[in-house]
Amino acid sequence: MINAIRQKMLVKTGGKLEISSPDLPDGAMVEVIIFLLPEDEQDTTDYLLSTEANRQHLMEALADLEKSSTYVYLNSEDL
Repeated sequence: MINAIRQKMLVKTGGKLEISSPDLPDGAMVEVIIFLLPEDEQDTTDYLLSTEANRQHLMEALADLEKSSTYVYLNSEDL
């Protein structure tokens, strides 16, 4: 069972929000906390694409995903 759900959403007309999750059991009591985000908050994707250096780094990281020989495998029991 989940303990928390975090979603970003737009406020609908009349100040209404709609949260839907198949993980929420019918009839369960929940607590809702709403944080208003600053209007100038930059989306992570926008940040990653905001400069040529960031775009280049992102493209290199995506290309590395295609090369399984560069993967590093760890056994959590060895840590």
